[in-house]
Amino acid sequence: MTDKVLNLFGARLGSRFNEGPLQVHPKEPGSVIRLIEGEPVLEQMTWGFPVSLKGKSGQMLKPKPVNNARFDKLSSFWKRWAVAPDQRCLIPTARYAEAVGVKGKMTETWLSVTDQPIFAWAGLWRDSPEWGTCYTGVMTDNAPELIDIHDRSPVIIDLEHWNTWLTAPFDDLFQFDRPYPADRMTIDHTEKPWFRKAGTMESSPTLL
Repeated sequence: MTDKVLNLFGARLGSRFNEGPLQVHPKEPGSVIRLIEGEPVLEQMTWGFPVSLKGKSGQMLKPKPVNNARFDKLSSFWKRWAVAPDQRCLIPTARYAEAVGVKGKMTETWLSVTDQPIFAWAGLWRDSPEWGTCYTGVMTDNAPELIDIHDRSPVIIDLEHWNTWLTAPFDDLFQFDRPYPADRMTIDHTEKPWFRKAGTMESSPTLL
């Protein structure tokens, strides 16, 4: 799979890369593409920006991963990273999962782009003292036809716009704040129970 990603993105392996598991969960290592001196580089980072919350007694708790960045907050909470092209990345992904069903009995539903065996999910990355380099995926509104699965979905960037996400001025990014067409997606409903990893704020597994 690594060779396929390298060929598709015209990238080279970075110094921070080890072959990890195909299925990725928050707070686990995943793969991203970022530019280093204008060259696409495949690196491995922890999925999720660490955020520390306080307990009932005011004590600091262990950090939890924020694995999704809402597009409507790129101008506020996420702006310090979104405005800097060198803090943006693309997340190479074959499909992603959402939890569907009644709480406590949710099952995995997988979504993929029909004509793209590997597609690019818009992301942001940073260095953190807690987990080293880490990344988060940008989310936008879901297509109306897919609202029953989830009201939001990854910001999927087609090949001709990859460079725009990685290099364009901040204001140019808002062209991607729109639902990806439902008729370009393949939906796979399963009976597999939804996986929820302890210590995560939101668990959306992805698969390369």
